[in-house]
Order: sequence, then structure tokens, then C-alpha cells
Amino acid sequence: MSSHDALLKHVSIKAQDNTLVANFDIDGNIPGAGAYVVGLVASSPDHSSQRRLGIEFLNGEAIAFYSFCHDQTTEENYDLSGVSHSGNTITGNFPMAAIQGLGKGHFMTAFSEADGRDFQGGFPVEEAL
Repeated sequence: MSSHDALLKHVSIKAQDNTLVANFDIDGNIPGAGAYVVGLVASSPDHSSQRRLGIEFLNGEAIAFYSFCHDQTTEENYDLSGVSHSGNTITGNFPMAAIQGLGKGHFMTAFSEADGRDFQGGFPVEEAL
């Protein structure tokens, strides 16, 4: 995968009922071969609690939709029906519980990975929570 494929262009999140709707706009399309992951890293203001929310693709198809709580070392997998993608936009409908407890003033960035290696990290997230 070249550095020009599937770069994050814009990432936004919004609250909708009990759902955290995350939109990942990418430059290009989801790679049709290999592994590709987009997601969010969120932490409490003092960084004592951190969560990683992700959507994983293999050969262009979503295969995993999850959140991982670092301080409790627990992972929760969600039904893939919460993931949609069209053209260059990937949407994940995470349960709001995935970030509960982080409090006001939390930090959130986006990331992408390709074939098991970091591709982009610390990407800004537009929040409307």
C-alpha cells in the first residue's frame, strides 16, 4: 500500500441517542487487498484511562468492529451491522458506553493502520458530543 492510498482526510464524531457516530473520510478507497484499520484513541484528561475504538477491514470487507479499554484490558466486539462504507467514507456506530467515564476535557485522536503497521496516528477529530 502506498502512502497515497486511504489516507485519513477528515474524522468527526457526534452523539446520536446512545450511539457515538464516527465518520472517517479517506483519500481514495478502502484497500482491496490486505488489512486496513481505522479508529479512535480516547483518553481521560489525566490519561489514566484510555480506549481504542476500531474498524478492521481485510481485502476491502469489514471483519471486526470493537473497543478496547486499556486500563481494564478488556475488549468488546460489536456487530458488523454498525459499520457502513460508501466510496471514501467509513462510518462506525459505536455504543456511547465505549467512551463513558472519560469525562469532559477528554482527548481524542484518530488513527489508521495498514497491514499491521501504523499508517497515521494523532489525527485530529472534530467532536460534536
